[in-house]
Amino acid sequence: MSQAKGSWMRMAVLAGVLAFSSGAAAQTAPAQTASPPAENAAPTADNAVMLTVFMKHDQSRPLSELNAQLQRQGYYKAFPPEGVEVVSWYVMMGVGQVVALRLPASRLREVNRILENTAWGSYRTEFYPTYDYKATGIAAHEKAQ
Repeated sequence: MSQAKGSWMRMAVLAGVLAFSSGAAAQTAPAQTASPPAENAAPTADNAVMLTVFMKHDQSRPLSELNAQLQRQGYYKAFPPEGVEVVSWYVMMGVGQVVALRLPASRLREVNRILENTAWGSYRTEFYPTYDYKATGIAAHEKAQ
């Protein structure tokens, strides 16, 4: 079990390093190749990351209390932030919500802070860097037939 946690931690650290190293390269680009500020960047093939967020609800409180707290904390206004693509958003019964996002790596901190400031208390959050494997998985399945 602890090895699995260690593997997830290593993946998260690697994703962070890759995200920050790509930002560092952008800062050293010549001035004539000006790009939009990072906070306004759109996810593209060379800067996008996918992030799956597990929002586990507090089962000791009724849903009406959780929703009222989310409303007071501004969750519904702030999440998801403009320019962050929602790939999927599901309710996982007995757990809470699972949201997959696609966003520029430079906006990772922003998304984290929004959830820390607006969702905590109603939800416990877990973040996982993810990638789209659907086409690869289906191709491997079809090849094996």
